[in-house]
Amino acid sequence: MVKTMLAAERQEFIVRVVNERGSARVSELAELCGVTEETIRRDLDRLEEAGRLRRSHGGAVSVRDADLSGGPQEIPYYEREITHAEEKRRIAEEAVKHIRPGERILLDGSSTAWYVARILPDMPLTVLTNSVKAAAELGSKERIEVLSTGGLMSHRSLSFVGPLAERALDDFHVEKAFLSCKGIHPERGISESTGLQAQIKRKMAEIADHVILLADASKFGVQAFARALDLGAVNTIITDRGLDEATAESYRALGIEVIAV
Repeated sequence: MVKTMLAAERQEFIVRVVNERGSARVSELAELCGVTEETIRRDLDRLEEAGRLRRSHGGAVSVRDADLSGGPQEIPYYEREITHAEEKRRIAEEAVKHIRPGERILLDGSSTAWYVARILPDMPLTVLTNSVKAAAELGSKERIEVLSTGGLMSHRSLSFVGPLAERALDDFHVEKAFLSCKGIHPERGISESTGLQAQIKRKMAEIADHVILLADASKFGVQAFARALDLGAVNTIITDRGLDEATAESYRALGIEVIAV
């Protein structure tokens, strides 16, 4: 920011940024506000105490959780697509290295999975997805067979959810499922912004031999609205180097492979 802000002004600005982006890192907020990261951390602690946002590993996430129906609200896809975009690209590049020709894989409706679809080479592969954007991205790759779940389309995530999508998954089996989430917590496990998203992620994990979680460092320590998976359901986590080594080791101790890129 150009001018020096009072603490109250700075904290209101922080809440606005976090709500607009869905999440923000301490380093980003410090640069925007022209203050030290320690000052931002104190601001975030106060704002969390006031219920204005929720602290996460390395930053904060929005607590906007009510839509017109009174239920939890997803962050719109166009916002998720640009949030932590560079980290998501690196995570997607690593994820592609774990895909072999001839495999059957699943991509969820996350923006990170869409990055995987974008850079996935045109090779013999079967991809099952509930993502409208991932399916469209793969449509030009003639050697990849694309299967869509169908179901109720979530306009915010541009993905299919609900009983129809879940029943469609019952008919399939995949070697690897590439999933993202809104939160990873050592006690609560993997969580999502809505019950519908949590339910379909749970079903996706059930039909996969190997579950690979694609999650940037801001997701760690976060408890989102709806619990989706126990940590025991996850085999591998691909994250970015913003995750501190102590946190990574705590998940490795649970038998989960953690790859930071």
